[in-house]
Amino acid sequence: MAEKNQNQYQPPELSGYRRNDQESLHTMEDEEAKRKKRMKWTIGIIAFTLNVRTQASPSFDMSFVAPIRVKNTNWGPFKYDASTVYFAYGGVQVGQAIIPKSKANFKSTKKIDVNVSMRSANLPGNINSNLGNELSSGVITLASQGELKGKITVMFMFKKKKTSQMNCTMAINTATKEIQPLSCK
Repeated sequence: MAEKNQNQYQPPELSGYRRNDQESLHTMEDEEAKRKKRMKWTIGIIAFTLNVRTQASPSFDMSFVAPIRVKNTNWGPFKYDASTVYFAYGGVQVGQAIIPKSKANFKSTKKIDVNVSMRSANLPGNINSNLGNELSSGVITLASQGELKGKITVMFMFKKKKTSQMNCTMAINTATKEIQPLSCK
């Protein structure tokens, strides 16, 4: 009879072990980091044209090809819906790129090249004055945001809905037509 009692499961609290708040917080952060690492996507720029006017009404008009990469680190294919990446200057949208519906196979990276056109013609006055300063300095700071929603099929049986978000900031040198720093979250 005494043997049966020894083989029974005892909760950690009864066996003298207690998980402290710091330890449980650490495991929650680890799980969040693992979840965010599973799907990543980035954006870069291959080639672009840029027209700049710095007279009384400063503006820019540019177009380029953006190579977007959807990296799937899961053990199942990621099928995502069509989406849009928005480009903004000073919080005002100046362009967008359409990402077509597609699939990234398991443990691979899907490569997509999209055309982007950006115009600063309709910026408000206070932002437009800041644009004049940036154009005269030769560097324009832009932000891009996007979201991919889709499903991952794990072991060809289970489907899970997943969302991957991109939020990038880039500085474009108007003289060399290159992106200087590109940082994404």
